[in-house]
Amino acid sequence: MFQARSQGETVGVAIIGAGERGIYFIGTRMAELAVETGFRIVAVHDVLPDRSRLAAAHLNAIYARLGVDHEVVSVDSVEAAAVDPSVGLIIVTTHTDAHREPVEVAARAGKRVYLDKPISVTLEDAAAILEAEAGSPYPMMMGFTRRYEKSWIEAVEMAHSGAVGEPQMVLLRSVIPYTRYLQLWHRDQKKSGGAINDKCSHHFDVLNWIAGSRPKTVSAIGGRSGIFAPDPEAPQRCSECARDCPYRRHKTLVDQYEGIGEAANESWTQAVQVQDRNDNCVYLPGADIDDHAIITLTYENGLSACIFFSIFGPWAKDQETLEIIGSSGRLRMERHSGNIDLVADHGHRCETITFADPDRHSSHFGADLELVRTMRRFCKGVKPPVGPRDGLASLQMVQAALHSLRHGGIPVDPQAVGEG
Repeated sequence: MFQARSQGETVGVAIIGAGERGIYFIGTRMAELAVETGFRIVAVHDVLPDRSRLAAAHLNAIYARLGVDHEVVSVDSVEAAAVDPSVGLIIVTTHTDAHREPVEVAARAGKRVYLDKPISVTLEDAAAILEAEAGSPYPMMMGFTRRYEKSWIEAVEMAHSGAVGEPQMVLLRSVIPYTRYLQLWHRDQKKSGGAINDKCSHHFDVLNWIAGSRPKTVSAIGGRSGIFAPDPEAPQRCSECARDCPYRRHKTLVDQYEGIGEAANESWTQAVQVQDRNDNCVYLPGADIDDHAIITLTYENGLSACIFFSIFGPWAKDQETLEIIGSSGRLRMERHSGNIDLVADHGHRCETITFADPDRHSSHFGADLELVRTMRRFCKGVKPPVGPRDGLASLQMVQAALHSLRHGGIPVDPQAVGEG
């Protein structure tokens, strides 16, 4: 059996929030890279004890399969994980509205912190997270996955290096089949901030990354279509339903493609509360989130940008694309393939740039593996590529977009907008 390397080369990790993101994406990738990185997930905590216990069993099975002599335990509080001297890094992947407390506890305990996106639902909580970082001996790392995904990194670096001249316009198109937002806890705006917070927080961060400038105005139209009109007669969840439905959880093309063709464990299938299930009917009354938006932005440096967003798009290989138009050319990156179509020198040079990336088969097109490797460098003192201040900037743009959407598409300064 493989024995853990010397304690000086290992880093103990606690995961707070034992859901799909924390355990079955980040935690699983971290366990898979145990030999390479020296990470050891020591503890898992969730507000649902059975979910935490089953998550620990899942991770232990990976360690056993790899021959790594290590055991993950379920703990009953954030504090228990934070005071454990073997824990050096705390990963926070709770529901978005619950990010603040574990971050504050971890920071007070002097631990390094990874916080998954979005930073929070409210600007008040975001400000508290930045305050916690300021009082910590370490910076905090955030999980905007495109910052760790090779095709996005290459596209942004090309834009910054002048491959298309000076960037003038950006179109980020995200037509995704994420009806899961209506099937999970994200359906509650107060818990998630809605789809515009959960998904477009990525997109706003990408635009800020490209622009390297302060966003000046945000305007939005869209809202809730009639596609998912509440149906009080429908069964509450997919497991209770015999209807012929294209949105059945774990049966959709996107669920199959992303490796979530079944519930991770019975804590979801046996859950009673709506927020604890992952197969709520898309027509179940009570969801209050937006399902589409067209968001336009201007930046102080003159860049103009647009996000074209929908969660009811069909599964397709071009469901998310990034197009950057510069003063002498344009590039278009397709996330699914990772290819970049470049037209440069006013059309005199055209090429398709592809990547030989052995990690693309993994979750988030390899970004989660790179994320774990970046965490290891972070634990060695390397500054993370994105942190809470970027998270706050993204949330300000989310709030501005939501305010504009509720008020007829008026332009809003994201620095000036309040809650709501």
